[in-house]
Amino acid sequence: MWICMVYNETETSVDFRLCQDFGLILSVLSLVYLLVCFPLGLCYNMLLVAVNLSNKVSMTMPDVYFVNMAIAGLVLNAVVPVELLSSTFTRWHAWEYTNEVYITLLILFNISSLVIMYSTTLLSLDYYIERALPRTYMSSVYNTKHVCGFIWGGAVLTSFSSLLFYVCNHISTKMVECSKMQNKEAADAIMMFIGYVVPAVAVLYAFALILRIRKESTPLDQDSARLDPSIHRLLLASVCVQFALWTPYYVTLLVHTVAGAPGYAGGSRYLPTYYFLRCVSKLLAFSSSFAMPLMYRQMNKNFSNKLRRLLARLHCRDQSCPHERSTVQQVVT
Repeated sequence: MWICMVYNETETSVDFRLCQDFGLILSVLSLVYLLVCFPLGLCYNMLLVAVNLSNKVSMTMPDVYFVNMAIAGLVLNAVVPVELLSSTFTRWHAWEYTNEVYITLLILFNISSLVIMYSTTLLSLDYYIERALPRTYMSSVYNTKHVCGFIWGGAVLTSFSSLLFYVCNHISTKMVECSKMQNKEAADAIMMFIGYVVPAVAVLYAFALILRIRKESTPLDQDSARLDPSIHRLLLASVCVQFALWTPYYVTLLVHTVAGAPGYAGGSRYLPTYYFLRCVSKLLAFSSSFAMPLMYRQMNKNFSNKLRRLLARLHCRDQSCPHERSTVQQVVT
């Protein structure tokens, strides 16, 4: 880590060894992630997307949101090797990327994080609507697909602020408009508020409504149109896992927004610890790209049936598959 070189010049040898230990731990964690978690996430996200899109007739509202999160996970997987093989994460780095590459990775990372967090949030709200008003079709698959399109559009527009701040940091300060925007803390504050605070409040509100409905016994509880009971467990697990993995990253954004990078204001003693924790928090955020599809695979009881139908279809190739038609007819009826 480059920060240890600066640290070595200003602090004691004990502190420098601590910084070197941080670098070694981070290098090992990065290589383990690349060797184990990265291929798992790539394979399971592709499998989740392929299985559901090949069985569009049987897709439900939660399936659409999980496909959306899987696509965001694939975008996140594209960022992972470039980030983890750089000098920021490992001693045995393969390359040093330029500022242009850095901002591209940052925008892709921000877009993925926004899509994942808002897909989880809207899944919670739509689950409440489905339980409260099962016959209205407000949370239908058709409507959910359009909502997911708006999620991607909003994520791109929000991430544009990062690009704007970056561009203004690289042009002449004589331009008054840009000189006022040369503030990375402002970009972090935007991401902190839009990417974490708003989804967290919305999820808490949705869960409060869901709990209130679960306490009330009504004839609608026996409605056959309701979602499968396992979806509630999957929803609860996905929300907990997503916020557990993304919270440390947004906490580091909050620290940087409020206090700046520790060390710049009063010496460099805590700077290696801060950068180590920030890199670890980003590794946890990357972990959501493989944790979600694995959890979906284990907790969604319909996934195995969909996978078998896909494999049978691939086996049939161009031949007619009578069992495929009978399965589709059962789903439609």
